[in-house]
Amino acid sequence: GARLLVRDGDSVQPGDKLSLWDPYSETFLAEVDGVVSYQDLEENITISEKIDEDTGLSQKMVIETKDSNLRPRILLHDEKGRTITVAHTGQPAEIRLPAKSYVLVENGKRVQQGEIIAKLPIETAKKTKDITGGLPRVVELFEARKPKEHAIISEIDGVVSLGPDLKNKQRVVITPPKGEPREYSIPKMKHVKVREGEFVHSGDALMEGPPNPHDILKVSGIEKLAQYLTEEVQQVYRVQGVSINDKHIEMIVRQMLRKVRVLEPNDTNFLIDEAVDKTIFEVENRRVMAEGKVPATAEPLLLGITKASLSTESFLSASSFQETTRVLTEASIWGRVDHLKGLKENVIIGRLLPAGTGFRAYHKLTAVTEESSEIETVDERDDFAEG
Repeated sequence: GARLLVRDGDSVQPGDKLSLWDPYSETFLAEVDGVVSYQDLEENITISEKIDEDTGLSQKMVIETKDSNLRPRILLHDEKGRTITVAHTGQPAEIRLPAKSYVLVENGKRVQQGEIIAKLPIETAKKTKDITGGLPRVVELFEARKPKEHAIISEIDGVVSLGPDLKNKQRVVITPPKGEPREYSIPKMKHVKVREGEFVHSGDALMEGPPNPHDILKVSGIEKLAQYLTEEVQQVYRVQGVSINDKHIEMIVRQMLRKVRVLEPNDTNFLIDEAVDKTIFEVENRRVMAEGKVPATAEPLLLGITKASLSTESFLSASSFQETTRVLTEASIWGRVDHLKGLKENVIIGRLLPAGTGFRAYHKLTAVTEESSEIETVDERDDFAEG
């Protein structure tokens, strides 16, 4: 929906405007030249005059309707009344109008390709965008919560076809090049972001709203989820000009994704649907494969930071975070042993941290002094770590 103010090859000066766009609205553009034809836009049934609170001007707004047979839309036809077809899709030049969208063109008006037909205000535009308004969003992301009105994403690659609407749902069918088509039901008053004949990829949002992180993990995998969480958290701080290196967020995301859910235990000691640490899962699979048996299969599991912290292998680390009594009670009942592999548990006990010069791989290293070529074995650090 951006409007370019310069042409290819134009000479510009510092400070010159290059483009204009409305960051608070989603725009619907005419894909071809044609004449506007209202379809199912009936006064006070699917469309009404509304006064804009900010400008005081009267605008036509699409309103909700209980009649599932009415689909407010705009068709583009030629001077003879024939519907125009979009070349790259082979579909009629049709723009479906969601509820709360504003129609900017009159019926019968001739429009040019790229002209704005309608606008849909973004609901979050008027919300506070400061750091206090954004922190709940950070908490929602790090706790891996399902958004209240999350977007439905496509699970497969394919071509979009919009089926007949149901009573309170809109039908979107994705037909892959090979295999069975997949049908999705979208709430009636939600804006469908895809169009008839459009090709979508797995993971693409079919409607407005933030996606569910668990859906991203299931459809697109760990890397796409890590990129999504990192970018969403960065956006909150970027508004205030706060610069955070991605590695800090990525370390938190790594801890959120360190568990897997067992699908098929096969010859291992795991149970179906058991949540297991990745390292333990890999060690057990290597043991089973060494014996010539069938390893287990699993899928990645996304945990919120609270649950991830409480389910850590170290009961000392978990008890220092939350629910101390419950964690220590369960550890004593099961007779668990803390091997002090992490940072927190070593700080609690007062041992040398297993990081930097205290990293266990360095304990048995030998050092050569500059004054003599005698090799001195460094045992003190190892004794300290063992003690």
